[in-house]
Amino acid sequence: MTIIDWLLDSDPAIRWQVMRDLAGAPAEEVIIERARVATEGWGAELLAQQAPDGSWGGVAFNQGYDSTMHVLTLLQCFGLDPVSPQARHALGRVREGVVWPGWGPNGTDNPYFTGEVEPCINGQVAAAGAYFGQDVRGLIDRLLSEQLDDGGWNCEVENGSIRSSFNTTICVLDALLAYERAFGIRPDITSVRTRGEAYLLDRQLFKRRSTGEPIERDRKRGDDWRRFAFPTWWHYDILRGLEYLCAAGISPDARIDDAIELVRSKQQPDGRWLLDVQYPGNLPVDLGETVGKPSRWITLRALRVLRWAEG
Repeated sequence: MTIIDWLLDSDPAIRWQVMRDLAGAPAEEVIIERARVATEGWGAELLAQQAPDGSWGGVAFNQGYDSTMHVLTLLQCFGLDPVSPQARHALGRVREGVVWPGWGPNGTDNPYFTGEVEPCINGQVAAAGAYFGQDVRGLIDRLLSEQLDDGGWNCEVENGSIRSSFNTTICVLDALLAYERAFGIRPDITSVRTRGEAYLLDRQLFKRRSTGEPIERDRKRGDDWRRFAFPTWWHYDILRGLEYLCAAGISPDARIDDAIELVRSKQQPDGRWLLDVQYPGNLPVDLGETVGKPSRWITLRALRVLRWAEG
């Protein structure tokens, strides 16, 4: 069995992306396979879990990774077609029923796609919201106004931080890119997004700008950015940074060389990549992957990034 065969022996959420990005399948076949995300496997399972009030996990967001925000992020990763009847129905229920209790003016409730205050959370809400065609203009405008002088973003600004965080920056960049992809280019977004991309590239995706030394661990949680996860949620790692640059259509240059070499070095002798870490929480669907074992999600994403880097 080849690596492509192994990847195709999976859920529709992975199969259609492999067909499109790695196997060169005809567009008609890709469309048919993508449509299965709504009716089979993980995508259908998540859609079936939506509560009558429109939420997942009973809330807009929680620390358990099974909330409305986390499920919508997964459905975006799975590639659920935004114009499918299933997606339109689910997103309509979120829009009409899910709120952020007490986050609005004078303690009122904010509608879900209005978001709350932290740019890392708002970035994730806006990224999936834009992908699914929802009105997240207010969130996007807020994120634009919160860019720091060094080009990135940080959830700890309210606690006095003046330096950006890789974790928060990648969440916001994902949102800005998703918005422009869904609704068209906006010069103000493109300008801010370009500065954010420079924040990553000037640091070669994992180094200190001042010394060029690798940042071995995130200072907030101690996460090792060389260890690849899926889902990533709000966490940054080198593969996620490269994946963003690939999706944004950035032309590869020498600033990504060390990051690409790290990805190559983690490929196993059989051609696959392992799942290095799974963040604690209640994953709302069993993806059939185990830490330390070959991962279809990591392998798909790594191969996609290498193809981009190699031209």
